[in-house]
Amino acid sequence: MNSKPLAVYRLMPSARNLRTLRPDDSLIDLKRWQFQGDRVPRPTAFAAAWTGDPKAREAEFASDYPGAPILGGRLADRLRDDLEKSGPLLPVRVEEPSADTYFLHLVDRIVDCVDTRASSQPKKATGEMQKTVFRPDALPLALLSFRVPQFPVGVQWNGWAVDRLTELLGDDIEARLVWSEDPAVRPHPSPWGF
Repeated sequence: MNSKPLAVYRLMPSARNLRTLRPDDSLIDLKRWQFQGDRVPRPTAFAAAWTGDPKAREAEFASDYPGAPILGGRLADRLRDDLEKSGPLLPVRVEEPSADTYFLHLVDRIVDCVDTRASSQPKKATGEMQKTVFRPDALPLALLSFRVPQFPVGVQWNGWAVDRLTELLGDDIEARLVWSEDPAVRPHPSPWGF
C-alpha cells in the first residue's frame, strides 16, 4: 500500500530548453468535444507544429496545453496500458520530420470527484478553478489521468502517475500540484497558468 498522501497535478514540459508541440486548429475540435461530449464528433485526428529552438531536444511530454497531453512514442509505448484506461492515444501529425512519433492522449474519463463546496467557483468560460479540492474517496486511483465535469478542458494527473513520469523523464517535465490530502503541502498558486 502506498503511504504517500493522495495528490493531483497538472503536467507540462519543463521550462528547460526543449522543443514542444503547439496544436493547430484541431485543438478547437478537441475543446469542443471536451465541453460538449457526445453531442459533437469525437476527435479522430490531431496535428501540431514544433516550437522553440530547432537545435534543442524534442520533449517527450511535448504539449503545455492542459487538455491536450502529447507524448512521444517511446514514452507512450512504456505507459500504453495505463494511459488507455483513461482514453485512447491518437497519432499526431507533425509538420516537420521528427526523431519520434507523437500521440495525443485523448482523456475521455470524466470523474465527479471535486468537493464543490471547498473549491473555488469555476470560471464561466473554461471551468478552471483557482483552488480545487478533491474528495479522496472519489478519486479514480486506478487511472493515470482523468478530467472533471467542472473543468472538462483540463487533464488531471494522479500523484502516482506523476511519480512514474518523473522517474522516466526527470527534469524534462513540470508537475504543478493542484491538490494534496496533506494540509501541510501548498498547491501551486496558478496550476493552470503558463
